[in-house]
Amino acid sequence: MANPFDAEAGEFTVLVNSEGQHSLWPAFREAPAGWSAAGKSGARQECLDWIDAHWTDMRPKSLIDAEARAKP
Repeated sequence: MANPFDAEAGEFTVLVNSEGQHSLWPAFREAPAGWSAAGKSGARQECLDWIDAHWTDMRPKSLIDAEARAKP
């Protein structure tokens, strides 16, 4: 059985969690707990391109917030 996460011809959804981390997810599968749709669905490469364009800071949101609080 082929891995649905690698299917070039498959339909995908971009998911995001509370830390702002993104994931590519097969559209036919329910999003796992703690993840929700980020607003982009489509072909695998389209979704990967969207992630590249929108998830530019790989730090988790909690780290970004902590660093902002620590600045004088």
